[in-house]
Amino acid sequence: MEIELKYKIDGVEQYEKILKDPWIAGIAESGEPEVVRMKAAYFDTEDHALIRHNIAFRIRSEGERTFATLKWRDDDDGISGLYIRSEINIPISDQTCFFNPDPGLFKESPEGRDLLDVTAGKPLINVCDMVFTRRRIRIDYGESILELALDEGVIVAGAKSVRLCELEIEVYSGGKDDLLAVGKKIAGKYGLKPEPKTKFTRGVELLAPCRQ
Repeated sequence: MEIELKYKIDGVEQYEKILKDPWIAGIAESGEPEVVRMKAAYFDTEDHALIRHNIAFRIRSEGERTFATLKWRDDDDGISGLYIRSEINIPISDQTCFFNPDPGLFKESPEGRDLLDVTAGKPLINVCDMVFTRRRIRIDYGESILELALDEGVIVAGAKSVRLCELEIEVYSGGKDDLLAVGKKIAGKYGLKPEPKTKFTRGVELLAPCRQ
């Protein structure tokens, strides 16, 4: 289960200012933020069968590791920046998945079999790509461990692109109440506005007015 808040943010300087906040510094794990280079590709059928079923199929490299991910939306209001989604992650070593993804990777799970039913043997095509840098640090609050991360890069779909710059606060372990409390405090103090669209939604909108 993925539970996270997304906010619009100016960039690295504002992120570092938040990290230096005495309250955040007091609950953050020691050390500098981890910096990870990420590359992601999202896939769908030509008629957007996955989008219509609120499913996302992604291949993403995170530093030296690569994962295939299947996500389906459980709950989000698109206004507060809160996203709650179920997901399955599978580590893979075959880099050809970036060009020829295999939906059968998830066939051992009920959701993976649903994916195969939805795609119905249709070829998967690239919908959008993302290249970004993630700066992340973990914080302890209440009964939870949260990840406070800045994602900065670009989303590309076809010949169009859009800048990516957002703050994510994600539950690593624990619950939603602690996440909402931290998000409210940070957003209120630094004037952050919720990000009402996922990265994937913004990528799809570069091609057509589709919704995740």
